[in-house]
Amino acid sequence: MKDRAEWSYAFPRTVPVMVGYLFLGTAYGILMNVNGFGIGWTAAASLLVYAGSLQYLGVTMLASAVNPVTALFMSLMLNARHLFYGISMLGKYGEVKKKKPYLIFGLTDETFSVVCNERPPKQLDQDKVYFWVTAMDQCYWVAGSLLGAVAGNFITFDTTGLDFALTALFVVIFVDQWKQREGHMPALLGVGASVLCLVLFGADSFIIPAMIVIFAVLGARYQKERSRRTEQETGQKASRETGKETGQKAGREKEEAV
Repeated sequence: MKDRAEWSYAFPRTVPVMVGYLFLGTAYGILMNVNGFGIGWTAAASLLVYAGSLQYLGVTMLASAVNPVTALFMSLMLNARHLFYGISMLGKYGEVKKKKPYLIFGLTDETFSVVCNERPPKQLDQDKVYFWVTAMDQCYWVAGSLLGAVAGNFITFDTTGLDFALTALFVVIFVDQWKQREGHMPALLGVGASVLCLVLFGADSFIIPAMIVIFAVLGARYQKERSRRTEQETGQKASRETGKETGQKAGREKEEAV
């Protein structure tokens, strides 16, 4: 394989996602099947939509024949968080060339959690590492979905509650990120803003207001930190220039004395 080194580096980092996606994808495939959608619909959704929580919601929207405008608005609300993921990945994906469109398309919650903390060795092509992480994660999801679509033909038990598997995975990812990071302000902000907006706007409408609050607070914090760094850099530059001028003046005085 041409990219064997990058693939070998990326694969172990996707194993936790593989375990989750095979199970979650299977649950999704089963839900699609028991709601009357065949393997073709399941494969198309996992290949072209590829958004776990939206696909779970999509089962209900398809089965209930939800108005397209309503479906669009609900999809935007549910996936608004990807705007923030995209902003966070500008540094990593900014220089990517050929594979950038696919990396943007394939940036799921779990792929983001892997890539955002990843620092590939210098001898590896980091663009290819990011590509393999993203591609393998989607392959796991598609494989699980197809497995579930086939298994759904043989399911005889009540499938109520299968869609909670995705929520459980989000909780696991949150706990893992909490353990790995020293500063917990963004996590606490996310929880606090979500709870506040849930109380104020209700369960059906709290996502977008919560995202706006989080974005506003983090943006203000970023601007404050940026201003502080700029002031420090300006002060350091002024100190260096003052020291340089003092040294030059002392040198001239010494030459005149001689």
